[in-house]
Formats: sequence, C-alpha cells, structure tokens
Amino acid sequence: MAAEVLAGAGAALSVQVYDAMPSVGRKFLLAGKGGLNLTHSEAAEPFLSRYGERSAQLQPLLAAFGPAELRAWAQALGVETFVGSSGRVFPQDMKAAPLLRAWLQRLRAAGVKFSMRHRWLGWTDDGSLTFSTPGGPVQVQADAVVLALGGGSWARLGSDGAWVPLLAARGVAVVPLQPSNCGFDVAARPDSPAQLAEAVADAGETRREFFKELIGQSPARQAGWTEHFSSRFAGQPFKSVAIHLTDSHGRSFHRKGEFVATATGVEGSLIYAASPLLRDEIALKGSATFLLDLLPDKSPEQVLVEVRHPRGSRSLSSHLKSRLNLDGIKAAMLYELLGKDAISDPVQLAHAIKALPVRLVAARPIDEAISSAGGVRFDAMDGQLHLQTLQGVAQPVFCAGEMLDWEAPTGGYLLSACFASGRVAGQGVLSHFGL
Repeated sequence: MAAEVLAGAGAALSVQVYDAMPSVGRKFLLAGKGGLNLTHSEAAEPFLSRYGERSAQLQPLLAAFGPAELRAWAQALGVETFVGSSGRVFPQDMKAAPLLRAWLQRLRAAGVKFSMRHRWLGWTDDGSLTFSTPGGPVQVQADAVVLALGGGSWARLGSDGAWVPLLAARGVAVVPLQPSNCGFDVAARPDSPAQLAEAVADAGETRREFFKELIGQSPARQAGWTEHFSSRFAGQPFKSVAIHLTDSHGRSFHRKGEFVATATGVEGSLIYAASPLLRDEIALKGSATFLLDLLPDKSPEQVLVEVRHPRGSRSLSSHLKSRLNLDGIKAAMLYELLGKDAISDPVQLAHAIKALPVRLVAARPIDEAISSAGGVRFDAMDGQLHLQTLQGVAQPVFCAGEMLDWEAPTGGYLLSACFASGRVAGQGVLSHFGL
C-alpha cells in the first residue's frame, strides 16, 4: 500500500520493494485460504472499538482509508466484494490470489520493482540498508524507508519478529510481541488414583514413581484436559455457546459464538475475540477463568426445572440429552470439570450448565497465533508513522502494518488497519519531501 501511494506520485520516484520470501504476499494469500475477509461492514464507532486501547491512535488512519475506501480500492482492481451474513466483507469469489495478481500487475505497471529473497538485517555504518540474499550480502542506499515487517506470528511466512532487536538497539521503543487471536491451555484437572494407576501402567513407571506422583514429590501435569476427554473430543466444536469474563481491571467480555477443544485447551473465534483479556489476565495473575454458558438460549430457571425433572431409571446423561438436548462435547465438559458431588446435585449442575468455570493457564506459542500484539510504540512515531527516536540513521524511516503496537480480532479488522497504515506511511514519505 505504501509502494502504491509512492508510485502514484509520478515516474520521478524510484520505488523498490524488498521481501524476505521467495514470492510476494504469502501471508496475504494465507489470509484468503478460508475466504479473504478484507474488512467489516459495521458502522464506524463499533468498527473502531474493535481496536481496544489503540482505537484513538488508529482512528485517523481508518478515517482516511476505512472499509468503504477499501472496498472501492478492490473494485478498482476488478474485484467485486459482498457483505456476508456476519457483516464481514469478502471478494465475490472468496479468493485472495486474483486480487493479489491484479494488484501486483498494477504496481509493476506503475514502475514498482520487487526484489525477493532479500532479508533485511539493519543498517551499515554509512546508513545503507543491508540484506542477506542467496547471492550474498547486498547493500542499498535509500532516500526514505518504509518498514512493514509484520508481527511475530507465522514465522514461516516471514513474520518472525527478527526486526525487534534491530530497532530496539537504535533507541526505538518496542512493546514485546505477544500472541493475539490465539488458543490457550486449560489448567490440568487432578487425576483420580485410578486414572493415575492406569497412566503409570501405560507409561511403564515403577510403583515407587507412582506413589511419588500421588504424594506430590514429582511434577504434576500443569495443563491440558484429561486423556479421556482429549482423546475423544480434541478437534470438536462447542456450538451455540457463550462465554463471559471480567478481568482484574474490571474489563468485561460477553459474547455468543463457537470455539473448539484442542488437545490441551481451547481455540477458535470466540476464544480469539477474548484473547487480549485472557492473555493479560494470565500474565497478571497466572491464570484466567471464563464462565461457559452451554445453553445461552435458555434461562437459568428453565435449565433448573429440566435438570430437576424426575428421570426415573434413566442415566443422568440420557436425562440431560432428552430434557435439554445436552450431549456430546457439552455434556463431556461437565463431567470433565465438575466433581462428583456437583454433578449429583441438581442446583449445582444447573448452575454449571449456565456458568461453567474454565480456567486457562497459558496462551499457545506466538507462532501458532493468527496475529500478534505489541510492536513499535505509537509515541515513537509522529502522526504519519515517521520514527522520531531512531538513532544513527540519516534517512527518514516509517513503519506500517502489524509491526505497530496494536491488535484486533479477526473479522477484517487486521487487514483494514494494515492497509490504512501502509497508505499513511507512503503519504508520510511524500509529505517529508514536500510532494
């Protein structure tokens, strides 16, 4: 986007894009794997609120190039868009490749040059940019630089965060990169002696090692579902549920949706949306707990009535399925997290169905995350994303995209802010030279 703005200023400017990857836009193509969610159609105020604590910093960027402008830009490339039932905006064919091909064709026609397999390594003593390439080191002199180096997720596509120490060493304030839109590991549930004995037999441990585990003299499992739950339900979705949480700062989250059980915890759209609060709470307190409503369309009173309904000779599982249509992974979750006494008590069981505490103890590694939080602080730049604190570099340097200190949920918000910041950085270069 920055290159497009610069190329549009005329042939007098030479615009060169250096990319560490063998081909352009690999992360962009990955974003389109399940249907390219370009942006979102909601009104400006709720749209901006999705950026949380960085809404104020991103407001002028998105006001200049928001969802409407992004859709018009795609249309100018011959790509029509539509609004899905969720309000998300997609290309008509749901693919990223046709848009990327048309975009690159237009950029090349405007004179933009692309150099692939050029990994940026910083600056030399004389201020030249230095790159590693298959043919050896390359140095480049530039009148201005736009850095769009990505965050810390998807390292295999280039976003590996290797730029952080390069900028920090030159006085740029960088907030440590953290996973965002990520999954989490649940706290391990203490196994019963019978379960421990079975695990010991499977692992071939000695009787002494088994009793050490029982009396707490060897490390206990810190995270993950029981083997029984994980082996049967990892990969299965929780559909039509809701989660609620309030963190230590009083910030609340409540939403209905879906998420998935993993081998060690939870992930998926509903979890991703709450990930900033969950991640920060774990960092502060060591764990974070959300309340899971397994039947959000039923009131607590309705659930209690059905749980208390006489079940005769039926098992509790059969009773919950017939009265509340509660079975599969939802019913298994109750058995996984509740003790025997709570399962047997109708009042406690009904309460758990509407507010089952799920304790999380760790975010999944950043390279498994969809995006990352942290990055170059906004107070290290001016309003045109020009770095103000960079030491020992003569040319103006601008930053754009996910390497800035912001985060957003999935739903088109990530791409929208990346596009908008790229345009602002390009315009900042032109403004710096009075163009």
